[in-house]
Amino acid sequence: MAGSTHTVTNQAPPLTGYDVFTSDRVLTEAVGRHLADRPREEALAELSGLGRGCGSFQMQEWGVQAGDHPPVLRTHDRYGHRVDEVDFHPAWHRLLGKGVSAGLTDAWSRPGGQVRRAAAFLMWTQVEAGTCCPLSMTHAAVPALRADPELAAEWEPRLTSRVYDRELRPARLKAGVLFGMGMTEKQGGSDVRANTTSARPLAEEGAYELTGHKWFCSAPMSDGFLVLARAPQGLTCFLVPRVLADGTRNVFLIQRLKDKLGNRSNASAEVEFAGTWARRVGAEGRGVPTIIDMVAATRLDCVLGSAGLMRQAVAQAVHHCAYREAFGGKLVDKPLMRNVLADLAIESEAATTLGLRLAAACDAAADGDEGERALLRLAVPAAKYWVTKRCAPVAVEAAECLGGNGYVEESGLPRLVRESPLNSIWEGAGNVQALDVLRALGREPAALDAYLTEVGAARGADHRLDAAIRDLLTDLADLAAAEGRARLLAEQLALVLQGALLVRYAPPEVADAFCAARLGGDGGAAFGTLPPTLDLAAVVERARPAV
Repeated sequence: MAGSTHTVTNQAPPLTGYDVFTSDRVLTEAVGRHLADRPREEALAELSGLGRGCGSFQMQEWGVQAGDHPPVLRTHDRYGHRVDEVDFHPAWHRLLGKGVSAGLTDAWSRPGGQVRRAAAFLMWTQVEAGTCCPLSMTHAAVPALRADPELAAEWEPRLTSRVYDRELRPARLKAGVLFGMGMTEKQGGSDVRANTTSARPLAEEGAYELTGHKWFCSAPMSDGFLVLARAPQGLTCFLVPRVLADGTRNVFLIQRLKDKLGNRSNASAEVEFAGTWARRVGAEGRGVPTIIDMVAATRLDCVLGSAGLMRQAVAQAVHHCAYREAFGGKLVDKPLMRNVLADLAIESEAATTLGLRLAAACDAAADGDEGERALLRLAVPAAKYWVTKRCAPVAVEAAECLGGNGYVEESGLPRLVRESPLNSIWEGAGNVQALDVLRALGREPAALDAYLTEVGAARGADHRLDAAIRDLLTDLADLAAAEGRARLLAEQLALVLQGALLVRYAPPEVADAFCAARLGGDGGAAFGTLPPTLDLAAVVERARPAV
């Protein structure tokens, strides 16, 4: 019997049982904008179906279960045989199966595939970000394998399959496979040129034997891995199958799993190779050029993943404040809380808009558009640098909007907060991205030309954007000794590009708020410091999930 003193009032209902896609105005508009007429209706229907799944109680519960029950390493079986297997909670497998069947590894074989997958990936991150890691690496392995047409013909149909087969067996017997990667080592980290793992050629053409270690190898139960190792002619890319063609296990020694801050449902391992069989991908000594397209794809997924986390954090905050009452009215109607929510909302919208624009550039580049390919060379590292860094403060501020409720695990906000720094670290942390921006500026003039063409399309529409473009051009005119200010340049490039996209595509109240606070210097360092004269109510209402 309930206690007579306990009547629950003034609590927001759970944000569940809704369509994550159609309730996100920014995402639906971006998908419609970037897809041609023919695939648009099909894509919208497909994404809405996924959106309903992502917003369902069942899928949200699986996400919680997967995060609450981290994977467990089994190095040996009961008889003492080495097995090197990782056991996952059933919820992990259910989610991964849903993600594969939704096409999150299949962007390469259909019109508008990158935009469609980007929207799906952005939604999927909001369910359980841990499963995004194997989905991202499997998706990104395709362009790397295309360096070897024979390997691509063998593996690509399985990589882009919509069948999830969790069993460890030869890939030729499976309808679908997942890929991981092992690039970094203890002594080098992001500096892969310091790798010491060795590759000894075998008699079989293209076959090698690997000896060495990998400091971070995520999703170690995948069917194959792309790794970097030193062959006689230098750093080279290799494909390491988990199970060999004859059904025996490859030598893949999982020494331990990382105990991570977030992303706990996903296993990240330290792996040893000791006579491990591998197949060369691309030419010897061309390891980094071979994997560069893979790295670009995973970096874009970092942008999309952070945009998804921000969207979910903002949706939870706005939803809570739309129901919660304090000091005589709804929180969402209080001027100061409205300012906070609007500030968070424009950050989220800018991230989503930029992420989908880059996905559209990937589609165009795949069709041979060299201008879009050049744009990606500069815009992806700049976006990866900036968007991923904005994720953590957005998640923390959104949790604060819920007050004490946001500090409690049941709210889901702590899981978002723990996850929020990951994408800034993975695939090259901030300094790596900033230095990559400098390399693009110094070595590829076409990249800057493409960027200036893109932002130039919005010139004349907002005086603060125009001024920011002029300031950027001044700073870009002198790149001598630029390394010390590389982060600032990356930030400027990302903010100007976001501002240009919002001026062109977002409602006036959103573009006005962004340009005022992010480009015009009219906002403070913390969220909730927008000029109160802006139409903040409209900005918040646009971000409110339609339940």
